[in-house]
Amino acid sequence: MEPTESDLMDPVPEIHADDDLELAQFLRWGRDLHHQGRYEDAAKAYELILGLDRDNEEARIGRNRAVRRAVPRWHWEMLHDEERAELYDRAIRQAVAANPDALVLDIGAGSGLLAMMAARAGARHVVACEGQEPVAETTSRVVRVAGYDDAVSVVPKMSTRMTVPEDLPRRADLLVTEIVDCGLLGEGILGTIAHAREHLLAPDATIMPSRGRIIAQLVESEQLFRKNHVGKLYGFDLAPFNRLSTLEYFDSRLHRHEHRTLSDPLTVFDFDFRTADATPRGNELRVRPTAAGRLHAIAFWFEMELLPGITLDNAPGHDSHWKQAIQCLPVPVLVQPGEPVVLDAVHDGECVRFTVRTGSEPGAQPDVTERDVTEAAR
Repeated sequence: MEPTESDLMDPVPEIHADDDLELAQFLRWGRDLHHQGRYEDAAKAYELILGLDRDNEEARIGRNRAVRRAVPRWHWEMLHDEERAELYDRAIRQAVAANPDALVLDIGAGSGLLAMMAARAGARHVVACEGQEPVAETTSRVVRVAGYDDAVSVVPKMSTRMTVPEDLPRRADLLVTEIVDCGLLGEGILGTIAHAREHLLAPDATIMPSRGRIIAQLVESEQLFRKNHVGKLYGFDLAPFNRLSTLEYFDSRLHRHEHRTLSDPLTVFDFDFRTADATPRGNELRVRPTAAGRLHAIAFWFEMELLPGITLDNAPGHDSHWKQAIQCLPVPVLVQPGEPVVLDAVHDGECVRFTVRTGSEPGAQPDVTERDVTEAAR
């Protein structure tokens, strides 16, 4: 009996070797789940097929395609980021040495690397939560093969769905996380840590990273601008295609594109993760250009203080897997030294976005101010 359309909308069932179902029909089911964008369910369907026929090539390829959709390729580049690993390892060793009996919570465990670092440093119990089920299953295998399954427990759910004592035996004493993107906030670190402070952490828990700040710079770069805009080409006006361009930021290695900096770097937002929440905020900054040019984009990056004295960043020129965040302006702006530019920066708790005004435009202020932009950001 072939799976019906209603079957495709239900959870993937278990099948057994004695079920009277042809593998070809389940392969078709796996393809349909994939085309619906239900990648985790598609992976499960293919895994069921492989349980009956471990050498089924179409199921092997189908499962891999589904997993690749659910597990971004940057995981591998991240794991090879030696500076990131060394700094986290140093900070984790320091925190665990200060309290070997600490219950450690690793949010967004991924491969389990940070959790195993904590166990290697002497932590007796580490709970690693990972919201993507295929990743969590693999994390458990990695931890077991490394010989740390006696100290590290993997919880296959988002931290915001965890409770004490169901998922944690008690509130954790040390939080370790690295749920950040190139623009710092894009993976929800503010809301996630705020939830953990309220529901999962002891009042005096150590939070790693403890602080973070976002730094921005005005940039002239026709090459970067062309990554997000198009005009007349090959005898056609392609400008209407720009309605599909990125309104926010994308990641790129600034040093790989011809560019000129038009201002000094300046801090846009500063977060204390021990108290910050995901309330939208805004900053209005008066920037004095250091050179004349065409302002094409705002390049920005972060600095994270893991513990006092141990800082990690993705500033331009660093070979960081995070790269830098680039937000192109809709239209380039001419700037001159002595003619201030007002940079309006807002974040909605998960994403930073900039707009630019010349200093002569209405609303320009002489000083940096911070305001609550909850309604404006929505």
